[in-house]
Amino acid sequence: MLVKTFGSAVYGVEAITIAVEVSVNNQGQNYYIVGLPDNAIKESLQRVESAIKSNNYFMPRTKLVVNLAPADIKKSGTAFDLPIAIGTLGATEQIENPEKLSEYVIMGELSLDGEVRPIKGALAIAIQASKEGFSGLIVPQQNAREAAMVNGIRVYAVSHMNEVIGFFRDTDSLQPTIVNTEEAFAHAQSDFEIDFCDVKGQEHIKRALEIAAAGGHNAILIGPPGAGKTMLAKRLPTILPPLSLQEALETTKIHSVAGKLPENTSLISKRPFRSPHHTISDVALVGGGGNPQPGEISLAHNGVLFLDELPEFKRTVLEVMRQPMEERKVTISRAKLALDFPASFMLIASMNPCPCGYFNHPDRECSCPPGTVQKYLNRISGPLLDRIDLHVEVTPVAFNELTAQHHSEKSEQIRERVMAARKIQEIRYLTTDNVYANAHISSRQLKEICVIDATGQHLLKIAMEKLNLSARAYDRILKVSRTIADLAQSESIQSEHLAEAIQYRSLDREGWGG
Repeated sequence: MLVKTFGSAVYGVEAITIAVEVSVNNQGQNYYIVGLPDNAIKESLQRVESAIKSNNYFMPRTKLVVNLAPADIKKSGTAFDLPIAIGTLGATEQIENPEKLSEYVIMGELSLDGEVRPIKGALAIAIQASKEGFSGLIVPQQNAREAAMVNGIRVYAVSHMNEVIGFFRDTDSLQPTIVNTEEAFAHAQSDFEIDFCDVKGQEHIKRALEIAAAGGHNAILIGPPGAGKTMLAKRLPTILPPLSLQEALETTKIHSVAGKLPENTSLISKRPFRSPHHTISDVALVGGGGNPQPGEISLAHNGVLFLDELPEFKRTVLEVMRQPMEERKVTISRAKLALDFPASFMLIASMNPCPCGYFNHPDRECSCPPGTVQKYLNRISGPLLDRIDLHVEVTPVAFNELTAQHHSEKSEQIRERVMAARKIQEIRYLTTDNVYANAHISSRQLKEICVIDATGQHLLKIAMEKLNLSARAYDRILKVSRTIADLAQSESIQSEHLAEAIQYRSLDREGWGG
């Protein structure tokens, strides 16, 4: 007898529905799985057989063929165990009305006693099943709330194979998992454990990060050890605008596919903050592998990628970020397929000014030999620095600031100003595709949006000549000054906005670092 069930395979961050066809006949004795399965799927028949026998059902002793269609796409993972087991029971008539099986997408890994274990990519699978009009989706208990975020499809949670068998005998035996998406999303949006008010002093750094958040600008913090670079960077997500529901679903889907969704989390409601160690490989950063998976830059999509001690990263690792930073996506190409992973993130980097860490320190002498500072800085390529709008020098906090009793401004207050500036940009770029912040505008748009008067032109000319700023600094200064003007609710860019933007280009100064 031939029975068809349905599963799903995840490629990139999208799912493809896979038909699991199970045929049992008397012409032979062997078991076969065809349709380009990997070793994990080939081994599934051992798990399926044990689970079926453990629950007092019988495994056929005749020829069993399982076909995963379309047969020209490689399948991987253990999530096909459950549909293969249910298909086998349907093909041997141990499940009544096996024609019902084709109305549902079924996914789950089986243990030897029939327990259903969690899978990756449940949200992407639910989205695709909803698009294709299936009656429902049957997934492990741990993945049910995540999948139930998708409207338009009933999601059934199971913890054991017997529950699935019982469901097809009596569909009232399981109740759909109901999740109030908006309520779950809104509940934790502003619930942060850290706050900018925890940081003593460093008001000019807070101001720079406010500008970065308001315009979506990348930033690099340069300063001695213990000055607070990491502490400040970790608090950046607390002042970024809240995720929209669409952004939250996008972000959750990426983390789900990568198997990085936090336990008991159905929807990521805060902007991600990723901080990989400097020993990270190229593939781990941008994504890839035999079965391509999202990298750190995709896991930071709609959030912040923080690279601490930037010069310590391998140069090849940093260089592979250049194209994704411009295009806000990364394409992983293989011989038989090419996958796009979204990668719209804010890059925040930090570094010491030299190997000893005390170049330009107000109180301590730098012990590095001549030329070492410039050599250290040269570990970061010019094209990468070109994509970083704000260069911020961080100085140590004075003792009187550390011991001061007054309270600093809270993240909530800064966030309100950032959201007001972003609202202005949202209206400005309403008709412009793929642009929603000042950091993303092209050179052509720059001429229309960042118009400065004669006084501003004169100020910028003097700054570039006296500070020996490079030509690449020009566009960045205009973009940052436009953001500063938005924060000030100013329709035009004033001289004071330009002046503030100019001070954030320290690494472009000729001979910085000696």
